Amino acid sequence: LVRGLLVSTLRDALQHAGRTSSTLAHRAFSALSRNHSYSSSTPPAHWNWQDSPSRPDGFGEAAQAGFEALSLPSVDRRAGLSALSEDLLDKPLGAARAQIHDTYIVAQTRQGVVLVDQHAAHERLVYEKLKRDREKKSLARQMLLIPVIIELDALSADRLLSNQKLLEEMGVAIEPFGPGAISVTEVPASLAEGDIEGAMRDLVESFEEWGTGATLEARLDHVLKTFACHHSVRAGRRLRAEEMDALLREMEATPNSGQCNHGRPTFIELKLADLERLFGRS
Repeated sequence: LVRGLLVSTLRDALQHAGRTSSTLAHRAFSALSRNHSYSSSTPPAHWNWQDSPSRPDGFGEAAQAGFEALSLPSVDRRAGLSALSEDLLDKPLGAARAQIHDTYIVAQTRQGVVLVDQHAAHERLVYEKLKRDREKKSLARQMLLIPVIIELDALSADRLLSNQKLLEEMGVAIEPFGPGAISVTEVPASLAEGDIEGAMRDLVESFEEWGTGATLEARLDHVLKTFACHHSVRAGRRLRAEEMDALLREMEATPNSGQCNHGRPTFIELKLADLERLFGRS
């Protein structure tokens, strides 16, 4: 019943609006017919209707305007906005020109093109820095203003707490926080903004897989790699031109930066000759 009343009310309102609109349109047309007459006089010499300020937009022009967005570039061209630098083109990894899919950096060199996986590359750089700091005994630590509380099952929490001294050597301080939970109170300063909880959960799985078979050095190294992974620039993050170029320069200055911590390449280089072969030009 209620639905029927609503439908009938809406229908009556629409019909009334239609009648009112038709009446107003008829009156307006009649007024125009009475008050305006159209002149058939010859236009002035050199008059061009296309230059007239009263000329309406053409149908074709209005329709074409809707397609203007299709002519925009399909990649992020922030890097292309900066002036081409001859010096950067001569660098091993060249000058950043674009970021595609918010994951890969496209760089130009004098001899070709370089594609960089931004997450894999930054992960390796973070790991190498942590490793250097540890070797120099200069791993800066930062106490968290708000500790990170991680809820786990009792067995996983005990496994992490049993490796408390190992984590302490890596600059990570943990303590029990009730049944099945731990509190992370301190981390390496350079990792304070990373995904601390994700890194700790990954470490739980690693400690479970190792049992007691892994050496202390292997455990320490794995802790560094895990935190480096969770701190590095993620795929999907947009980078500015200067950030991309800074990443390329740091890669050039860092040993072993050609491979990520999992053994995969961080960049691929295509020489001009390779491109010419791909396009059948050679």
